[in-house]
Amino acid sequence: MEEKLKLYLRTMISNSGSDLHIKSGSQVRVRIHGVLKVLGKDELTSAMVDKLAQEITTADQYEKLVTDRNLDFSYVLGSENRFRVNFFYQMDGLSAVFRIIPVDIMSLDDLNLPPVIKTFTEIQRGLVLVTGVTGSGKSTTLAAIIDKINRESKKHIITVEDPIEFVHKDRGCLINQRGIGQDAHSFSDALRAALREDPDIILVGEMRDLETIDIALHAANTGHLVFSTLHTLDAKETIDRIVGMFGNEEQNRIRMSLASVLEGIISQRLIPNKKGGRVAGIEILKKTARIEQLIAENRDSEIPDALFEGKEIYGTQTFDQALLDLLRSGEITDEIALEYASNPADMKLKMQGVGKGSLAQEIDEDVEADVFAFKEEEESEE
Repeated sequence: MEEKLKLYLRTMISNSGSDLHIKSGSQVRVRIHGVLKVLGKDELTSAMVDKLAQEITTADQYEKLVTDRNLDFSYVLGSENRFRVNFFYQMDGLSAVFRIIPVDIMSLDDLNLPPVIKTFTEIQRGLVLVTGVTGSGKSTTLAAIIDKINRESKKHIITVEDPIEFVHKDRGCLINQRGIGQDAHSFSDALRAALREDPDIILVGEMRDLETIDIALHAANTGHLVFSTLHTLDAKETIDRIVGMFGNEEQNRIRMSLASVLEGIISQRLIPNKKGGRVAGIEILKKTARIEQLIAENRDSEIPDALFEGKEIYGTQTFDQALLDLLRSGEITDEIALEYASNPADMKLKMQGVGKGSLAQEIDEDVEADVFAFKEEEESEE
């Protein structure tokens, strides 16, 4: 079965796929540019998928899969291809998903991310979160951020991941990467231990539970720079999710702590572009006095307006502003902009030239600027 798996994985790679799906009693599928497509005609039986699981895991890993009913680990194909793997039981038997992990770490410039994201690599302490649904590129963005720090600084970086995805070589920095299961029992255990290991920067693969979030906030409060991810759609939902994880009696303390240490939130969504691929639409929160105040005073509903208004000065932006930028640059269609907008009605008005931030307003402002410059030129000639 492993040889058949390798054939499936190589086919996925040659077709620029991202995820291979294997399910007992069903055909193999591959995700290409966000769409699941059937790969071949064979239906894999429950026995075949179980045999595959035994072939590519250790005895301890297989026992853990049977006991816990799911298992995360890494799989290596040759010297150039690594995959994040999840096996899990479902009503028809075992299923598995293989997600490709690029060996080469792309730079922030290669990813064409907003320039303000580079400023997060210069922060000395605090908390920076990268959020989005599964498959939105969170790990890729975090790897690019860590790689930039690694090339330009001399610091000690500890990563805690499940499993380890991008492998970083020591360059300017010393980097210790710990995988849950093989190097540590849990995120909270590894994060607690990291505080005794003289780190400058800690990367937590995912803030999954209350204890991990609490320790991460403590680490940021005690002078460390902490990067992590959450499965949330935007900045407001991210703050609500973190605070909501705690009991009512704790929420005020957590809110004040979060307001103090939160330096930024990068919320990503992958949007279909005109070329048949996908492009990142990104909402960006960057710490300002106003943002800190809004979080501390439980005025999260005002955060989108603060991000909208801070675009020119601070580089912040809402997701819908990112969509408008992609629309202006010709990368996406009007239909896609409306389909993926957080507020489709407001987006439609902006596309029609109505309201603040609309295409028409931008054109008018450009014309006014040109007229003003022309008048100044005339006056200077006189």
